[in-house]
Amino acid sequence: MPVVVVTDSSASLPARLVEELGIDVVPLHVLVDDRALREGVDTCDIDYASATVSTSAASPGELREAYERALDRSGGDGVVAVHISRQLSATWEAGRQAIRDMDAADRVRLVDSLSAGLGTGLPTLSAARRAAAGASLDIVYDTAVAAAGRGRAFIVVNRTEQLRRGGRLSSAAAFFGTELVTKPILQIIDGRLELREKARTRSKAFAKLLAAAVDAAGEDGAALAVQHLGAPEAAAILTDQLTDLIPGIHELVTMEFGPTLAVHLGPGAVGVLVVPGGCGG
Repeated sequence: MPVVVVTDSSASLPARLVEELGIDVVPLHVLVDDRALREGVDTCDIDYASATVSTSAASPGELREAYERALDRSGGDGVVAVHISRQLSATWEAGRQAIRDMDAADRVRLVDSLSAGLGTGLPTLSAARRAAAGASLDIVYDTAVAAAGRGRAFIVVNRTEQLRRGGRLSSAAAFFGTELVTKPILQIIDGRLELREKARTRSKAFAKLLAAAVDAAGEDGAALAVQHLGAPEAAAILTDQLTDLIPGIHELVTMEFGPTLAVHLGPGAVGVLVVPGGCGG
């Protein structure tokens, strides 16, 4: 049986690819008015501007159950679990605890995607394609790690309240101490969300976002993803521009940010995820 790949719901993968490649997706949680909603499973209208909305990771118990189910599906061939950056969520650490408590811990490999959203999703897809082709556990794991290591993520947020509340921006003081700057261009470096550049208008922020993505992609082809929250027109324009400017695009996925990321980024956020050279899946 093929190795089975597991990820978490923050990866924002299209449902058709999840089904096609047999990926197991573990829901993370959105906390709304004391209710814990499972991302991608439970439905609820979420006010992303509300200070009462927050998120939480999957528990070790939830992840252990998912890993054991996936291991059974693999017929013992193994599981590769690719999760949101450990710098941004407790999910990776919960996964480590889950594996430690399993009888067949040596057959489950854990990968820190060093990113979020489709920055997690693209390495997951790459690993799942290798698994579907019959690759060994070691090769599937190495494929995910390599794609994650090459990935770059750039994000423009429309408003900053969620960043203030979430506390996930490593260079928060550098941004929030500059009141005139209202449109930050963020990047994920070694799994940490950091301020890359500052812009005073949304149009200038998008120009910087585009330039960063094109520079990261290089000239040898790339896998790309565009994500947004309630900004389909901006995402479509950005997608067209990237297609024109980046040669040899191996894959291009466009999705909305899921609730667990949207809570921290807010409406109007747009991001580009780049894996130079493609994912190697």
